[in-house]
Amino acid sequence: MVADHLMNWPGNPEIFADNAPLRLAGALHAIVLNGGELARSYPPHKVDDDALWANVNTAIHDHTDHIMRWLRFAPQTNEVRRSAAILAAMSFLQERSDTAFELFELGCSGGLNLRAEQFALTTPVGTIGRHNSLVELKPDWSGEAPANCEPVVIGRNGVDLNPLDPANADDALRLLAYLWPDQPDRLSRTRSSIEIASNNPASLAKADAASWLERALEVEPRSQRLVFHTVAYQYFPETTKRRVEAALEKAGSKATHDLPLSRLSMEADGGIGAALTLTRWPDGQTISLGRADFHGRWINWKPESL
Repeated sequence: MVADHLMNWPGNPEIFADNAPLRLAGALHAIVLNGGELARSYPPHKVDDDALWANVNTAIHDHTDHIMRWLRFAPQTNEVRRSAAILAAMSFLQERSDTAFELFELGCSGGLNLRAEQFALTTPVGTIGRHNSLVELKPDWSGEAPANCEPVVIGRNGVDLNPLDPANADDALRLLAYLWPDQPDRLSRTRSSIEIASNNPASLAKADAASWLERALEVEPRSQRLVFHTVAYQYFPETTKRRVEAALEKAGSKATHDLPLSRLSMEADGGIGAALTLTRWPDGQTISLGRADFHGRWINWKPESL
């Protein structure tokens, strides 16, 4: 059944479209994480290719229903190391407005990066965020050193077409299954992030990003607001992008220096890694903060004046 479905995929199975191979790989890793027999063929164990294929074939046969369910949905996870850029930007903003944050994430998945200030970011001059956090972020850092702050968050809000709840066992498994078994550091970091999420609730909505943001920004602000997206905006339809930008401009026109609105973008622009850009209202000025690896493994922090 699984083979027939893959060979007669009802769409485009290629990696830059539906990515059927990655869906299957995630389904198999979920079996491993649940302690299935297949785990004996995955890292840290070593087996030859013939043994691996034989065990994968057995797992596909024994777990057909599970795999067919997973093939229905696009791969999905959170890359927690992207919070290094979010934290650095929050510190940059807090220097200019010493108030707490209301966070709004577009394309939030499980919302783990909405807990960014609960993580510890190591920079050349100290730590940003929560010292002694379960999650330590240590990107290769170049450029300027940001101020060391411990941002305060009073609201965590996110939107996704398929939001995942880290407190739900099935959703937590999905967040882990697309991290590969030969990446134990990423698995450990994400598990710790899921634990932190259980103690720091967030409101995650299942909706189109534009319609959600339009409603969210109509609510009277309680503090400074930060809207952010990390390697997600490129997947939004053009109509959604236009509406997002219009909603930000509309809300920005009502922002004040005491209650500013900011937008942080960590997205591909054709250069090395992702461009980090920040727009802040009421002035509406957009600046570059530098660049970052798509997975947060390095940051080149060179913020322009704001």
